[in-house]
Amino acid sequence: MAIKYDLTDFRLFIKIAETESLSRGAEQCHMSVPAASNRVRNLEDNLGIKLLQRTSQGVNLTNEGRVYLRHARKIVAQLEVLSGDLQEFTKGVTGQLRLFANTTAITELLPAVLGEYLQSHPNVHVEMKEKVSEEIIRAVKEGMADLGIVSGNIPTADLQTRPFARSRLIVICPMDHPLAEHKEISFEDCLSYPLISLLEASAIHQFLVREAEKLHVDLNIRVQVASYDAIYRMVAAKVGIAIIPQLGFARHKGTRDIKQIELVDAWAERNFQLCSVDFESLPTFAQEFCESLLQRYG
Repeated sequence: MAIKYDLTDFRLFIKIAETESLSRGAEQCHMSVPAASNRVRNLEDNLGIKLLQRTSQGVNLTNEGRVYLRHARKIVAQLEVLSGDLQEFTKGVTGQLRLFANTTAITELLPAVLGEYLQSHPNVHVEMKEKVSEEIIRAVKEGMADLGIVSGNIPTADLQTRPFARSRLIVICPMDHPLAEHKEISFEDCLSYPLISLLEASAIHQFLVREAEKLHVDLNIRVQVASYDAIYRMVAAKVGIAIIPQLGFARHKGTRDIKQIELVDAWAERNFQLCSVDFESLPTFAQEFCESLLQRYG
């Protein structure tokens, strides 16, 4: 007998998996917990398999549940593409674009593109999250993001990619700092000096922590701030050194008090790529965003 699938079941299961909680998943779907529990039970009975393991902490996916989740995300995403494309024939383009990107892309590459794009697509909502490149690849592959922007030599699995920009990570320090006499330096040689960093949640901070761990050294963090502008001010005030993207540094006012030093590490070269499971299957409004980004920087 053919199994009948239900879109509500797909959406509910996705939320349960993302929250690792039946009650929170039900709440996000505007459904009572008993109703959600009944839906999951009926779904498992119809499929003849267990999708969830109930624990005292919440729920975990079984192996079968992970397969179901992967296909549920693809089905829901494709239906949203269909809905978005059909809406273009009515009152205007509407939809949600889920975009995951690293720190540099969000702070330096995307603002100008998004400003122009959203003026011509006023009914499109962009959900943007800052992640490290490895997490971005996983999110796109698993259907949690429509598009990702990554940099560096990151394996992109079976995703489609489009290169569009290049930059470097550099070291900046006060003009009278011991490092200021150098034109280039390795990351390892910087680690003995106090560092000014973005907050721990930032992708670039997490990336630098991991690179330091490869050298079996902890970052010598003196101050953590919320923006690159604050980093520039701290360096100019001789609080410490910083590792930042070269993009944006030259146009910062007040850089005369700061020395720029090239990082010689191979990973300091940042080649940016736009990635998707399938660019042609994206809604038209998402494809137009890709075109805007590539036209500006490609």
